[in-house]
Amino acid sequence: MSSALLPKPQMRRLLARRMKFHLFGAFFVSVGCAALYKFGIAEPRKRAYAEFYKNYDPMKDFEAMRAAGVFESAPPK
Repeated sequence: MSSALLPKPQMRRLLARRMKFHLFGAFFVSVGCAALYKFGIAEPRKRAYAEFYKNYDPMKDFEAMRAAGVFESAPPK
């Protein structure tokens, strides 16, 4: 009697149905993570580098390192 009350389990196409659900879920999670990384880390980093190099003078930096004795091939003046 109790077996008549329970519904039959879904056996056909069970893997395909679960795979479709998990593939869509994995796709949306990965797109979300990529968007968070791009807008949360990559873009601010690009802006910070652009701001730094906007006023950066490599010759001034080289002369400061030269005066500090960092380079062996370019002795301090």
